[in-house]
Amino acid sequence: MVIEGPRATAAVAREIGVLEGTLGNWVNAYRREHAGEEPPLSVHERARLRELEHEVRELRMKAEFLGKAAAFFAQEYR
Repeated sequence: MVIEGPRATAAVAREIGVLEGTLGNWVNAYRREHAGEEPPLSVHERARLRELEHEVRELRMKAEFLGKAAAFFAQEYR
């Protein structure tokens, strides 16, 4: 259900009554064992992946900046 469909690991885990981490381990093991069998990403999927990777980088930079700013202001007001 996770590998062949667009369903999230957490949702499937709840549905079948296992822990999300356990199902995630199973899915990762399956993907490692069958790595060469997965079809390549389509042009649309690759473009979306690049967009999401860019968004993740931006969000990480913002989170890092906000963490540093919060630490700075926490020291200033002590």
